[in-house]
Amino acid sequence: MALQRTPLHELCRQANGRMVPFAGWEMPVQFSGLIQEHKAVREQVGMFDISHMGVLRLEGPTPKDALQKLLPSDLHRIGPGEACYTVMLNEQGGILDDLIVYDLGALDAQRGVLVLVINAACAESDTAWIRDHLEPAGLTVTDLKADGVLLALQGPQAIPLLESLSGSDLSGLPRFGHRELHFNGLNNSVFTARTGYTGEDGAELLLSGEDGCRLWSRLLELGVTPCGLGARDTLRLEAAMHLYGQDMDAETNPFEAGLGWLVHLEIPSDFTGRQALERVAESGPAKRLVGLKLQGRAIARHDYPVLHHDEPIGVITSGSWSPTLEEAIALAFVPPSLAKVGTELSVEIRGKTQPATVVRRPFYKRP
Repeated sequence: MALQRTPLHELCRQANGRMVPFAGWEMPVQFSGLIQEHKAVREQVGMFDISHMGVLRLEGPTPKDALQKLLPSDLHRIGPGEACYTVMLNEQGGILDDLIVYDLGALDAQRGVLVLVINAACAESDTAWIRDHLEPAGLTVTDLKADGVLLALQGPQAIPLLESLSGSDLSGLPRFGHRELHFNGLNNSVFTARTGYTGEDGAELLLSGEDGCRLWSRLLELGVTPCGLGARDTLRLEAAMHLYGQDMDAETNPFEAGLGWLVHLEIPSDFTGRQALERVAESGPAKRLVGLKLQGRAIARHDYPVLHHDEPIGVITSGSWSPTLEEAIALAFVPPSLAKVGTELSVEIRGKTQPATVVRRPFYKRP
């Protein structure tokens, strides 16, 4: 099957993007180099083409009440102009995907609108799952992005740059807040959310394909560093942000993945997976996701064994060299009895054991 391409594909190639297959798409893994791109986001500002991700619009009567049946987080805690991070579950409490829900408010007295941003690898299955459950409840589910662009602008200079480009004061836009902005030279307003996947301040922008290409080119002219999937991965790992398919999946429940704070069992909704999560909340999770720091420069990769007294007790889910901390870091599943901060473990790397210590997450937090 041919790989899909985003509207920014050719512009990424022109910017020396090295393209690789990812979740059915041809995406840039790096431009100038992973370390340079990583540091640009930590110190200044970088931009990412994330147009491979799915964006769904839910419209209809009481959309929160309908969507609440699929999510364990209380959606009524957010109002128009706000958003929340959450997970979608199967009946066993396993995580089908993680996503962000944006509340766009009411169209009129009868209809409200929500926007969901979902992972590229899960977009097809998520869309089918959501349509199967919500369309019978009277909601219309549409692909909001279609052939458009989703662009992430991340780093300490991201918000000041957006203010300059739009002429808007964003000091009152909180984390996970969103609004429409107008940029000179673009045909349409830009859905702008103060969200991201790097551990830095910044925004994610939803634009038409034409406007997205114009904005990408303008940002390049202003000296913004284009960044690929490689830097996106090291940045999110330093911030201990989960990657679906590695740090969580349909066989992992939120309590095991360290996402128990997303589960609001106090709400009256009989959401999918509730009974399974109630049992886990009572008995405790069978495993826990922890942060590890390794001695030396060896990298613990996905699926490498985690050992305790030379006995396999867990597995690495994500691992990399941290350009910011200049040390090897990883996330891993281990038994709850070995999840305490300070526990000494080891990781088997190419037949050799490397000492590792359980540490607090995130590994990096912006100043």
